[in-house]
Amino acid sequence: MCAVAASEVSLDPTVQSFVGEPRKMLIGGQWVAAESGKTFEIYNPATAEVIGHAQSADASDVDKAVKAARKAFDEGPWTRMSPSERQKIVWRIGELIDENTEKLAQLESLDNGKPISVARAADVPMSADMFRYMAGWATKLDGKSISPSVVYAPGAEWHAYSRREPVGVCAQIIPWNFPLLMEAWKLAPALATGNCVVMKLAEETPLSGLFLAELMQQAGLPDGVVNMLTGFGETAGAPLAAHPGADKVAFTGSTEVGKLIVNASQNDLKRVSLELGGKSPNIILNDCDVEKAIAGAANAIFFNGGQCCTAGSRLFVQEGVYDEIVEGLANYARGIKLGPGLDPETQMGPLVSQTQLERVTGYLESGKAQGARAASGGGRHGDTGYFVDPTVLVDVQDNMKVYQEEIFGPVVAATKFKDFDDDLIRRANDTVYGLASGIWTQDISKAHKLAARIRAGTVWVNTYNIFDPSLPFGGYKQSGWGREMGEKVLDHYLEHKTVCVGL
Repeated sequence: MCAVAASEVSLDPTVQSFVGEPRKMLIGGQWVAAESGKTFEIYNPATAEVIGHAQSADASDVDKAVKAARKAFDEGPWTRMSPSERQKIVWRIGELIDENTEKLAQLESLDNGKPISVARAADVPMSADMFRYMAGWATKLDGKSISPSVVYAPGAEWHAYSRREPVGVCAQIIPWNFPLLMEAWKLAPALATGNCVVMKLAEETPLSGLFLAELMQQAGLPDGVVNMLTGFGETAGAPLAAHPGADKVAFTGSTEVGKLIVNASQNDLKRVSLELGGKSPNIILNDCDVEKAIAGAANAIFFNGGQCCTAGSRLFVQEGVYDEIVEGLANYARGIKLGPGLDPETQMGPLVSQTQLERVTGYLESGKAQGARAASGGGRHGDTGYFVDPTVLVDVQDNMKVYQEEIFGPVVAATKFKDFDDDLIRRANDTVYGLASGIWTQDISKAHKLAARIRAGTVWVNTYNIFDPSLPFGGYKQSGWGREMGEKVLDHYLEHKTVCVGL
C-alpha cells in the first residue's frame, strides 16, 4: 500500500479569492457571464468537493467570441503591429507567468490534482518558456524572392516572391491533463504569427487558464485577440469547431473526440491540427542499465498519474532482465506517496474526476477478468477523492483491452520478449496509435535501428518524457495530424502566399 501525504500548503490570498468567486469568460476584452446564465461546478479531485463555479458557454457565447476574434483580426491593431511589437507582448506573457509561478502552481494543483512540486518545477516554467521561445519567431517569419525556373514568354521579365501571413481566427480546444501547458503550446505560436484565438478550456480544469487570460491582458494584448470560453464539449467545443468564422481548429485530446472535430470542420474545410491519444511502447533490452530503466519506466507511466498521452503504458522487457525489471518497478510503485496535490510531499495526486476514476478502475477490472495479474496496485486507493494505486500488470496478452486501449491512468501492462527481431518491432507497432516510445539499451546501434523502425512521432532513448519548446511533438496514425512546438508548429498558423509581378 502506498503512503499517503497529509499536510497541505496554505493557499495564496489571490488564489483563495480567485477560486472563491464565480469565474467569468473573456470575450472581446470583457469578462462576461454565459448568455444562458448557466454555470457549472469545479471540483477538487483530491476531496471530490466543490471549490468554485465557471460559466457554461453554449453556441451563442461561441458566436460572440468568434465575432470578437474576427473583428480583432480584421479591424484591430494586432495584425497591424510590427513583428517586434508582437514579440514584446508574447515575451511579456512569459515573464508574467514566471512572476506568478506560485499562484499558477497552486491553481493547477488544486484544480487538476497534480503535485504542486511538479507544477512549480515543470508545468509553470515550461509554459513561460514556450511563450518566450515563440516570441522569438515573431520577427523571423520572412518570405523569400523566387527566380522563375521557366520563362514562357520570350523577353518577359518577372519578379516573384512569397509571403507568410497569419491564418486568421483560430479555434483552440485543450484538455485537462496539463491545462496551463496546453494553453501555452496552443496560444504562443498562434499569437507569435499574428493570429487571433478563441480557446475553449477543459471543463474539469478552467482555473489556471482564466488566470492566464488576466495575465495576457496585463501584458498588453489588445481586446479580442484572445477569447477564453469555459463549458462542455457538446455545448461549447462542438459549435466552436464547426463555426464558419473560424479559419482553423487546433485540438488536443482523445482520438475519439478528434474524429468528431474533423467531422465538425468539414463543411468549410477549415484547417485542422490534432494531438491525440497514445499507447506508447517502452522497450527494455537485456543490456540496459537496470536501475535507470526501472526509474525511467516508472516515470514513463506514473508521471502525472499516467494521465499523459505519451505514457509508456505497454512495457516490453527482454526475458534476461524481465523479472528484475518487473520486481523493481512494482517496488517503485509501492513506494510512491499518494496525496493531495497541494501537499509538498505528494509524488502522485488523484485522477482528475469521478469519470476518469471509473474509466481507470473499469480497465483494471477488465484486465483481471481477462487474466492479467497486478504485481502492485490494482484498484482504487482509499474512499476519498479520485485516487488509484500505481499499478503494474503482468501475465498480459497482446489481445487484452489493457494492452490495446488507452487507459489514461497509472497502469502499465508489462510483457516479455525473447529476441531483438522483427516480431518485437511488429508488436511495438501493433496499435492504432503512434505518439511516443522509449528504448533502454547501452548498444547505440540497436537504439538507432529501433528508433528508425518504430512508427511514433517521438522516440526517447535511455530517457522519457523530455520536452522542449524547440522540439516538434506529434504523432503517427491515429495519434494526430501535424506537430506542436518547434519551427514545425508555425505552418499550422501561417498561410503561404505567392506574388508574381510582370516587369
